[in-house]
Amino acid sequence: MNTVRSVSGVAAHVAGAPVTVADVDRREALLRTQMPEATLPLAGTSEGRQLRRWLTQLIVTERVVAAEAARLGVAPGQAPDLAAILPDGIAGHEVGSVTAAALADPVARALFAHVTRDVTVSAEDVESYHRRNPLRFAVGRPGVDGWEATPTAPPLSQVRAVVAAHLLGAARRRAFRLWIEELRSELVCLAPGFEHPGDPRQPDNIHRH
Repeated sequence: MNTVRSVSGVAAHVAGAPVTVADVDRREALLRTQMPEATLPLAGTSEGRQLRRWLTQLIVTERVVAAEAARLGVAPGQAPDLAAILPDGIAGHEVGSVTAAALADPVARALFAHVTRDVTVSAEDVESYHRRNPLRFAVGRPGVDGWEATPTAPPLSQVRAVVAAHLLGAARRRAFRLWIEELRSELVCLAPGFEHPGDPRQPDNIHRH
């Protein structure tokens, strides 16, 4: 994503089309009606401005998704369930919070399925993962006096399908994250004040190492 000279009332452009400050205002107002007040930062604070930057990222991502879905002929009826793509919090971190939020839309999930349809994992990948993580899919066993016995590593033959599905899900999320990041970089221009929340050049980025 690029930063462009601020134009009054414009927060960003997606493929030349403006995302207005009013668009961000409406999204923030909607969010504040849906979430408990105590869970959101106060408007006008550094954290509040970061929230608006995050919402801007979500809006531009949604527009990139909509444009690409239309171009590729992807329809929401082709969408997998959200839980199939993001089964847990770790999976959400793998794609990033903005993309995870965008995937709530069936159109985005249908696009995910289309973009990642050719992603595969090899038998060698499955075998290597199981060798390095032998207890990852071990099932607990009852022990004596109500205690759980120490799990034992299952043979690969028992968990091959589970391991393969786990690795394939992660590989698809990685492929989609890289794909959407590249598109955002090409198509999105952000106005000052609406930079990415993690951009170290913007004054409200307080992340430090």
